[in-house]
Amino acid sequence: MLLPSYLTSTVAVALFSYLATCSPIQSRSSYAVKDTHHVPRRWTRVGEAPGHGIVNLEIALKQSRFEELERCLYEVSDPDHHRYGDHLTSDEVNELVKPSDESLNLVHEWLHENGIGAEKLRYSEAKDWVKVSLPIAHAERLLDTKYSVYKHEDGTHIVRTPRWSLPTHLHKHIDAIQPTNSFFRAAPKKSTVMPVADDGQDMAAVSKVDVMNPPTDLTVAQACNVSAVTPLCLRTLYGTINYKPQVPGKNKVGLTNYLNEANNRSDVFLFLQQFRPEASQAAFTFQVEVIANGDNQQTPDNATQLAEGKDLEGNLDAETIIGIDYPTPLIAYNTGGSPPFKPDDNTPTNTNEPYLAWVQYVLAQKNLPQVISTSYGDDEQTVPESYARTVCNQFAKLGVQGVSLLFASGDDGVGPTGSCFTNDGKNTSAFLPSFPDGCPYVTSVGATKNFNPEVAAFDPRNGFVSGGGFSNYFKRPAYQDAAVKPYVASLGNQYAGLYNKQGRGYPDIAAQGQLFQTVWNGTIRRLDGTSASTPAASAILSLVNDALLAAGRKPLGFLNPWLYKRGYQAFTDILSGNSMGCGTDGFPAVKGWDAVTGFGTPYFPKVKAAALNSY
Repeated sequence: MLLPSYLTSTVAVALFSYLATCSPIQSRSSYAVKDTHHVPRRWTRVGEAPGHGIVNLEIALKQSRFEELERCLYEVSDPDHHRYGDHLTSDEVNELVKPSDESLNLVHEWLHENGIGAEKLRYSEAKDWVKVSLPIAHAERLLDTKYSVYKHEDGTHIVRTPRWSLPTHLHKHIDAIQPTNSFFRAAPKKSTVMPVADDGQDMAAVSKVDVMNPPTDLTVAQACNVSAVTPLCLRTLYGTINYKPQVPGKNKVGLTNYLNEANNRSDVFLFLQQFRPEASQAAFTFQVEVIANGDNQQTPDNATQLAEGKDLEGNLDAETIIGIDYPTPLIAYNTGGSPPFKPDDNTPTNTNEPYLAWVQYVLAQKNLPQVISTSYGDDEQTVPESYARTVCNQFAKLGVQGVSLLFASGDDGVGPTGSCFTNDGKNTSAFLPSFPDGCPYVTSVGATKNFNPEVAAFDPRNGFVSGGGFSNYFKRPAYQDAAVKPYVASLGNQYAGLYNKQGRGYPDIAAQGQLFQTVWNGTIRRLDGTSASTPAASAILSLVNDALLAAGRKPLGFLNPWLYKRGYQAFTDILSGNSMGCGTDGFPAVKGWDAVTGFGTPYFPKVKAAALNSY
C-alpha cells in the first residue's frame, strides 16, 4: 500500500521547510550515470517521448538491513534450523528493510531541489520505495536523461531510456528507479494448440469416468488421457483425489493476472460444471483484487479481444487451481500497467513495471495466501540487473512471511531459436535465461507430459518446450550446491560459453503442462505451457499447507531450502527429455536435479508426509 504524504512524519515536513532556505545540495550535485541497459533486439526506437506525458517514477532506496532479512529468510526456511517455520510479521519485515534516515533525507532533499514537494510523494509501507508522478520532461531533468518511445515487434509501445543518472552522492542511497531502462514484459507462459473439436478428439474418452462419483480405486490409466488433461487426471496422478481440505479459509491460494488478463467467471463455471461439478459455484465466489487499474472484465470479449485470446491465460490458471484445490479459497490479483502506450494520445501516461505494482500492493496486505502462482515472465536480459535484484529482494520479503512464490519457467527451452544472442551490444550467441526464475527467493516450475512415465514437455505442433537454464545475474545459492554442481559437472564442456555455470539453476520442480482442457469463450480449448504446470503445482502445494495448518504447523513458506535439503525425495524424478532451443538439444533430464524439470513432479501423499515430518 502506498501511503499518502499526509501520513508521513512531521519530521519530513520540517525537513522540507528547512531545505527551502538552507540546502547544501547545490555544492555536491554533480551527476554521473547510475545505470545503463542496452535496448533489447525486439524493440526499436520510434521517436522522442512527449514531454507532457506522465511517468510514474518508483524510487528504490537502499534497504538498511536486507542482509539480516535474507539471513532470517534462510533460517525460517531451513528444516534443520531451530527457527524453521517461525515466519516474520509484515511489521518485522518493514523494520528490517526501512531505509536509513540519511538515505531518506538526502532523497527528499534532492527531490525538493528539483521542485518536487513532500505533498507529491507517496511511500511503501517501509518507506523503502518513494513514488512520484511527473511530466516526462520533468523526469528527464531529474534523471539527466532523455526518454523515447520504443516499439516492440508485436506493435506495442512503451516509453523508456537506455541510461539515467543521479547526483554522485546519491548513488549509494538509491538502488533503482523505474520505469527507466527496464524493457521487461510480463508475458504469459502458455501456447495455444487448437480447439478440441477441430482435431477429432474423442470427448467421450476424456469423460469416461463419472467425475461426480469417481471410483475409490481409480487408476491413472482410467483418469488420464494423453490428449486432454483434466482436474480428475491431475488429482489422480498427483495423489490429491482422496484428500479433503480441512482448513479452507485459514489456508488460501493466489494467482496473478497481468496484461489485461482476467478470469472469466462464466467460463470457469462451465469448466467446473464439466470437470469438477461440486466446485462449480466457486466460479462466482473466488476473490478478485484489482491493482493499478487492472482488468476484471466479465462481459463477452469483442472481436479484437477474441483475436488476441484475452483471458485464455487467466481462465487456465483459475480453472486449474479451483479444479484441484476446491474448496480452498482463491484470490486473483489483477494488476494493471499493461495497456500499450500510444504515442499519439493527447495525454499519454506511461505504465509501471507490473511485478513492482503487484508486489508492493501484496506486501501491504496483512492476510496473504500462503501460495501464489504466477505464469508470467520474460527474458532476463530485458531487465537491468540492478532492477532485477531490487524486485527479487521484494520477493524475499514475501518469502520470509511464509508465502511460497511459484513462477513458470518458460516455454522455449533454453531460448527461441533465432533469438539467442546477448543484449550487451556484442550479439554473442547465448542461451536466454528467464526472469524472475533466476531469483533465488522464488520456486521455478517446469512442465511434463505423458503419465507412465512422465517426461519433459515438448509439443512439436506449436514448438512448446519446458524452459530451463542458469541465471546470468544471480549466482547459484548455497542450497543448490549439492544438487546443481554435479549436474553442471556432468555436462562437461557441452555448451561452454552459452550459459553461466555458476548461475542459479532453474526450474526447481515440474508438473504436467501439456494439453490442458480449458474453457474459453464458452468453448473447450487445449493449452500447453508452464502456465499450466505452475497453477497445478501451486494447487498441490497449497493442499500440503492445508494439512500442515490443520496439524497446527506453519505453512511451507519459501520452499527451496526445504526442497533441496529434504523435500526432493517426495518428488517423482523425470528421466527423459530436453530443454531444446537456440538450435541445440538444450539441457537433458537426468536422474536427480536437472535444468528441465528440476527435481520432478510432486506426489501429494509423499510431499505431505515429508512436510509434516520436517517439524
